Amino acid sequence: QVQLVESGGGSVQPGGSLTLSCAAPGLNFKNYPMSWYRQSPGRERELVAAVSKSGENTIYGGFVKGRFTITRDNDKNTVTLQMNTLESEDTGVYYCNAGSKITWINDGFRWEEYHTDEHWGQGIQVTVTS
Repeated sequence: QVQLVESGGGSVQPGGSLTLSCAAPGLNFKNYPMSWYRQSPGRERELVAAVSKSGENTIYGGFVKGRFTITRDNDKNTVTLQMNTLESEDTGVYYCNAGSKITWINDGFRWEEYHTDEHWGQGIQVTVTS
């Protein structure tokens, strides 16, 4: 049974930072695009950030506006989301995902990455409040 284990959530004041990590022991990690999604009260789950299998390509939700950075370590089976300049609107439950379909566009080329065996973490709470 593959498990995605999230850590690093918590409560922070507006303008602060948090680093979310997701570990995926037992997963053939390098074969999965990795993503972070979030769900805020009263809203649908939305993509926060994704990183390609190689780690060379990233994509972010429009609301990120340069504040977050997603990285992965294929040797350690981990993906990290560094979140800076947090706002109250960033409050929500953040989910790590392995395998959901991501469309990449780079230098005029368009391609998709996904894995038929998709996995979700249990979610971790991020609260931004003064």
